[in-house]
Amino acid sequence: MSWTRRRLIAVSLAVPVAAQAQVKATRPIRIGIIGSGRIGSAAGELWIKAGHEVMFSSRHPEELRPMAARLGPRARVGTVAEAAAFGPVVFLAVPYSALPAIGQEHGATLKGKVVIDASNPYPARDGPVAQEALDRGVGPTSTKYLLGVRYVRAFNPVSYALLKSEAHRPEPKVGIPVFGDDKGAVDLATALVREAGFEPVTAPLNKAMAFAPDTPLYGRAHSGPTVRKYLNAWKR
Repeated sequence: MSWTRRRLIAVSLAVPVAAQAQVKATRPIRIGIIGSGRIGSAAGELWIKAGHEVMFSSRHPEELRPMAARLGPRARVGTVAEAAAFGPVVFLAVPYSALPAIGQEHGATLKGKVVIDASNPYPARDGPVAQEALDRGVGPTSTKYLLGVRYVRAFNPVSYALLKSEAHRPEPKVGIPVFGDDKGAVDLATALVREAGFEPVTAPLNKAMAFAPDTPLYGRAHSGPTVRKYLNAWKR
């Protein structure tokens, strides 16, 4: 058993009792991906290679079947509703403007689950909800629309090309900030970032704006120590 697998099992002990049975009963972890474009498919492929089961979803799931066939038996395809229900972890890789609808339509299913959100607010693309996130903070705005989930932000500042090219590179590994206030959810997301081949750098959710679009380190690959130093010095 690998160190990371032992770590994921240990993390499940930090998860509240209601969710703990789900996590323990689904070794390897089942991850539903809502938004299976470039980021969602890249992250999902890394987790499949790490031994997890992944359900990719979109509004047109039939278009995802060739990718799932290429990735093998641990890859599945479903609707957004099916991905939301698939396992204890849901990965959001959608335009930021989709968050209110996801919360409204799938909030009951997502309640209590670890939701790892990779979306970024771009006002020109996403409209008023993105501007709200930039004004109020991306953490408070996102949790407003995703009530009741165990919310974590991760994989936000890197492109799909970097996910593909920089995963599992020799030290120093690329740093991925992991923002959240739920310790169990952050620990689980941290382990999944490691399994994907990156160095997680944790911080409270109120620091998530440090990696909003147009901030200094956004969109480029930086080592874990560089990301950690930046976050430690960051003040809004």
